[in-house]
Amino acid sequence: MIESYIPIFIVIGFALIFAIGVMLSSTAFGPQRPNREKSSTYESGMKPVGTAHERMSIKYYMVAMLFIIFDIEVIFVYPWAVEFKKLFGQNGASAFYPMLVFLIVLELGYLYVYKKGGFKWD
Repeated sequence: MIESYIPIFIVIGFALIFAIGVMLSSTAFGPQRPNREKSSTYESGMKPVGTAHERMSIKYYMVAMLFIIFDIEVIFVYPWAVEFKKLFGQNGASAFYPMLVFLIVLELGYLYVYKKGGFKWD
């Protein structure tokens, strides 16, 4: 039983050795010339204001989470919509109702965020 997993362990071992080797070689052979300009904070070509350890507003994280939710929705819905005719031809209910449930749950999440004022961009 365990003998069938030996090739998987060998591949994982090679992957770990390769990853460690690449990381060590980049530090050993890469250029190491730090200076004041390279160590400074970069903010799109403008002079940095304040320190890099300032606290961010919670709105920033809310916008990021909403973007991720919308992104995940598109990732799941787009391939489903492209293949909808083929899926609907086989068994329409098995292709339509799971996506309907997914979209309903997602829209309930959007409704919750709307009620809490998450879409107000002050």
